[in-house]
Amino acid sequence: MAEPSLIAGFDAGQTHTSCRLSDACSGEMLGEGQGPGVCHLAAADGPARFRQALQVSLAQARLHLPPTGTSLLAAGIGASGIEVGSSVQELGCQLAAEALQLPLERVVVTGDERTALRGAMGNHQGGAGILLISGTGSIAVGRNPAGQEHRCSGWGWLLDGAGSATDIGRDGLALSLAMADGRQPDSPLRARIWAGLNVSTGDPQAAQAIKALVVEPGFGAAGFARLAPLVAVAASEGDAGAAAVVERSAQALALMAATIGTRLQLSAPRVWPMGGALEHLALLRCRLEACLEECCPGAQLQIPAADACSGALSLARECLETRPR
Repeated sequence: MAEPSLIAGFDAGQTHTSCRLSDACSGEMLGEGQGPGVCHLAAADGPARFRQALQVSLAQARLHLPPTGTSLLAAGIGASGIEVGSSVQELGCQLAAEALQLPLERVVVTGDERTALRGAMGNHQGGAGILLISGTGSIAVGRNPAGQEHRCSGWGWLLDGAGSATDIGRDGLALSLAMADGRQPDSPLRARIWAGLNVSTGDPQAAQAIKALVVEPGFGAAGFARLAPLVAVAASEGDAGAAAVVERSAQALALMAATIGTRLQLSAPRVWPMGGALEHLALLRCRLEACLEECCPGAQLQIPAADACSGALSLARECLETRPR
C-alpha cells in the first residue's frame, strides 16, 4: 500500500487549536488532534504560543497514524488575529514553516475567518455568502459571486468583540456588579455568575475579589467567555437583564451580516453561523435569526458544508500544486 501524501489543516483560535490530517490524494481523514489556543502574534508571547499550538495539536493528530514516520508535505493554517496582506501574516508563515519543518512555499497562514468561509462553502468556492463567527471572539466575512470579500469586526476583544461569548460574559458580569452596589435591581443572574467564579454573594469583599480576578494574567478573554453560558441560561429563565445582554449580541451579529450584504451587494444571502457561542447558546442563535429578518431581509441561516479545518486543508492541498495568493 502506498504511503499517504500527508497534509494538515489547522484551526487556531484563542481558546484551542485543532489539527486535522488528510491524505492529499484521496481526501481520507487520517487523524485529528487538539492543542492550546493562540494570541496575536504581536503580543510578547504570541510567537511562542503559536508554535506550541501547532506542534502540540499536530503531535496529538499523529497519534492516530501508524508509527511509520509519514512525513508532512504541506499545511494550511487559519489563525485568530492574522490579517490578510499584513506583516503579521508573513511572520505567521515563517513561524509555521519552522514549527512544522516545512518549506515556506508549502505553508499558507491566513485568518481563521477565511478558512472557515472556505469550509462553509464546501465545493462551491465560486458561490456567495456570509460567515458569522461567534466564539471567544467574533468576526464576519463574506464573498460575492465576483470573488470580492469584505470583513466586519474581529478587531480584538479589548476593542471589538461585539456578539462574542467574551462580550456576553463580560457584560453579564458587569451587570452583576451593578446589582451588587445597588445601581440595578438584584436578580438570580448575580448569584449564578458569582458561583461560576467561586465567589459568594454573602461575602462583603466579593466585588473587590472579582475586580482582582479579572486582571489576573490567566483570565483574559477566555475567562469572560466561560461566563457566557451562565448569562444565556439566566436569560432563558426570564432574567430581563441577562436577556438584554444576549439581545445586544444578537443585534451586533446581525448588523455585521447586513453591512457585508450591503457592501458586496448580496441579495437574500446565505449566512453560515459558526463558533462555540452560536453552536451552544440556543437563545443567541434564535435571537440572531430574528434580528436578521429585520436588518438583512431574505437572509437565511444555513448549515456550513464543512468546518474551518476542512477549509485549511483545501489550502494545504493547493500548496502541493502552486502557492495560493
